[in-house]
Amino acid sequence: MNHVEPQKVLIADDDPINRQVLAELLKPEYTVLLAKNGEQALERAARHAPDLILLDVMMPDLDGYEVLRRLRADPQLEQISVIFISGLARPEDEAIGLKLGASDYITKPFNATVVMARVALHLQLVRQRRILERLAHVDGLTELANRRRFDEMYAQEWQRAQRNGWPLSLALLDIDAFKQYNDYYGHPAGDRALRAIARTTAAGLRRPADLAARYGGEELVLLMPDTDGVQARHLVDDVCAAIAALEMPHAASQVSPVLTVSVGGATLGGYGPESAAELFEAADEHLYRAKQDGRNRVVWRGLIGG
Repeated sequence: MNHVEPQKVLIADDDPINRQVLAELLKPEYTVLLAKNGEQALERAARHAPDLILLDVMMPDLDGYEVLRRLRADPQLEQISVIFISGLARPEDEAIGLKLGASDYITKPFNATVVMARVALHLQLVRQRRILERLAHVDGLTELANRRRFDEMYAQEWQRAQRNGWPLSLALLDIDAFKQYNDYYGHPAGDRALRAIARTTAAGLRRPADLAARYGGEELVLLMPDTDGVQARHLVDDVCAAIAALEMPHAASQVSPVLTVSVGGATLGGYGPESAAELFEAADEHLYRAKQDGRNRVVWRGLIGG
């Protein structure tokens, strides 16, 4: 049975009694974090990434409105749901918070049942939103990251590699004679084979930052941040060997009696390419050469670091 971590709620209120009451109310079901002023609320939001913030409007120094403005201006924090808690009961006060991006408004003195119901509602919405976000990044057939997710992560890792002077390796994998496999064994068998190869490829990744994605059709892509060409080539060789070891028969192939892959790889580090597109094009060119040279092989030109 999978262990599900409780969701995190940050309570930001300068009144210690309010903090204590809310904390005791929520602790049985959620992980509770406390902040006694606006600056502390921002610091703890950045450090702990809570799922929801209960934010007092009237606080010294930074009031709740300013805290919310800063949250919404920070790309890392802008998605955090916020419920204002306030003794201000005028509709215009509530409207200010909602226009700034608050999810809800609870007035003091608060009712425990109302607080629990609204917290539960908004945390359920957070869960649903994250499920949809994950699904939007997953390929339905292989359950690998999809092309959209790869594009996002590739852009991020390219910038990080450029900023820090780290190597970045990229590999494109294409299943050999896959059209013939589908024609001979049927598309359901092709789907099963693609899923098996996807699982094997993902299992070969060694670090959390590595990413395996389905780029399209029978083509997969591996993104390996902070990995030089020698390290990446060894990893890809192991993946290719593991795929061949599956021994999935391919009677229609002129390449091998079992399913195999061709791979093209490229590494950024020390010198060019000058853009993310050029690095990808280099890997794609090397994949083309692997196919031209007979398939069932890895072509990785210009290894950096070895």
